[in-house]
Amino acid sequence: MSPPIQPLPSDVVSLIAAGEVIDSLAAVVRELSENALDAQATRLVISLLPEAWRVKVADNGEGMSLDDLRNCAKPHSTSKITHFNDLAKITSLGFRGEALHSLAQVCELEISSRYSIDPQGIGWHLHYNKPGEPITEKPTAIAPGTIVTGSNLFVNMPVRRQGLPSLSQQLKEVQAIVENLALCHPQVNWQVWHNERLWLNISPGKTAQDILPQLLKQVHHHDLQFVSQQVKIFDNFGLQSLEKAQSMGFPLPPLEKNGLVEVTLGLPDRCHRRRPDWVKVGINGRVVRLPQLEQTILMTFSRTLPKDRFPICFLNLTISPNHIDWNRHPTKAKIYLYSLNFWKKKISEIIEQGLRLFPQTLSIAAQNQRVEKLLKNKNYNIIPNTSNEIRLMPLKAVAQVRNTYIVAEHSSGLWLIEQHIAQERVLYEKLQRDWEFIGLDTPIILTKILNYQVEQLQRIGLEVEEFGREMWAVRTIPKILSRRDDLQDALTELSLGGDLETAQVAIACRSAIRNGTPMNLFQMQDLLDSWRITKNPRTCPHGRPIYLSLEDSFLSRFFLRHWVIGKSHGI
Repeated sequence: MSPPIQPLPSDVVSLIAAGEVIDSLAAVVRELSENALDAQATRLVISLLPEAWRVKVADNGEGMSLDDLRNCAKPHSTSKITHFNDLAKITSLGFRGEALHSLAQVCELEISSRYSIDPQGIGWHLHYNKPGEPITEKPTAIAPGTIVTGSNLFVNMPVRRQGLPSLSQQLKEVQAIVENLALCHPQVNWQVWHNERLWLNISPGKTAQDILPQLLKQVHHHDLQFVSQQVKIFDNFGLQSLEKAQSMGFPLPPLEKNGLVEVTLGLPDRCHRRRPDWVKVGINGRVVRLPQLEQTILMTFSRTLPKDRFPICFLNLTISPNHIDWNRHPTKAKIYLYSLNFWKKKISEIIEQGLRLFPQTLSIAAQNQRVEKLLKNKNYNIIPNTSNEIRLMPLKAVAQVRNTYIVAEHSSGLWLIEQHIAQERVLYEKLQRDWEFIGLDTPIILTKILNYQVEQLQRIGLEVEEFGREMWAVRTIPKILSRRDDLQDALTELSLGGDLETAQVAIACRSAIRNGTPMNLFQMQDLLDSWRITKNPRTCPHGRPIYLSLEDSFLSRFFLRHWVIGKSHGI
């Protein structure tokens, strides 16, 4: 049972960020949808009649009592907080008590609601004036839940009507709001009607992995990886950060708060975007702008995607409310997240786990055995921190095709692995871990290179000295190149530009085994064992897919192994 709706004390109102402004159709949809979700709704129906300047949002939440209906549109009236200390413990999407009051000021506001635990089972319909006072109230037949209708939006504000974006732009904003809320609340069914025609329909699911394919039609469920992990975090008891607590000499409190990190990521060998428009961060039920975490996601995906392509990734955090300051922006689109460095590191680790090779296609029996083992160990994390048993797939090299592809067998099918780019991935990650140089007894002499090329070699750590007219002596080289007979060409290639990471990619590419090179079973197995434990085994540093999966389920369908032999012979 929710607390009653009542006006906030003046000291709390003075601490709340700038007042809510209903400035568009999208703002109406956002505020009413968030109120419905706070009321535990699992089904929302949004009806838009833009030409009539009318928006209606119906939900199946817990509804409101008659007393709440009489107070809900008054300024700063809410059931979500009552004291200024509550600002550090916000768990709801709304808390300022301004949305309905703001809506009453810009339109004709009507609300019908039936309280789900009302013993009489009576619903009420109220009509409000601009100050948010009810002017009419009458009983109405309605299922438990709430229907809010705003008509003649901005009728008393012709300048605002004229200043609104085009209808198509407003509809895009509505769509973005609904999609973002659907990702954060995957258990909810959404319907959006435009001019009495169904425009958006998002079916409920268990996780954002079930929602994303409904929003991006070219993305399928199997193109995504869902990773969930419980994270132990300190409860900072209202201090601004753990770092501040330590600097002030406070002892750190016990590890007693659980945070949940959920990541739905597009596998880089299967889907990506031309723009970073689907790198999203959700915190405690709302998508927010957190450039630091968005950049962490992009950096973690670096060198897994083709050039100028960006990942699909939705990060959803559920954490203790006193690690967040929501009261930074009127629409709560921007927040302050305490202990940011901790979260950046943890999120990067979890995404890296998601990019590794999971036994996604194991048989149902094997999956059940894995789940039973996890339950016996009382470890409910989908991605354990230390266990390699889950994240690594045993691969057995069985053959080489055209001296280019390794045929590998595993428990649920066959894989074809392209040997050059598989080793390129191995070498690149080794270079990132151990970037070291060795000295040369006899320097390599480079001729006819320009000053910027010399500077580039020096920038990535090589010792280069002038040796004569248009001649330069290279006295140190990356260790991985020491055995190559084309060292001069490799150094010339490195001098052509790019940062250290680009140089490491070039070295890995030049040093990897060439396609067309025969390998014995021992060499192939050694490469497979090294490749499958890399951080990003799905793609090479240029973003090309490394392996092709031929699973038992596909082979069974292709060879019609589901047929009954008697029927296939006409018996």
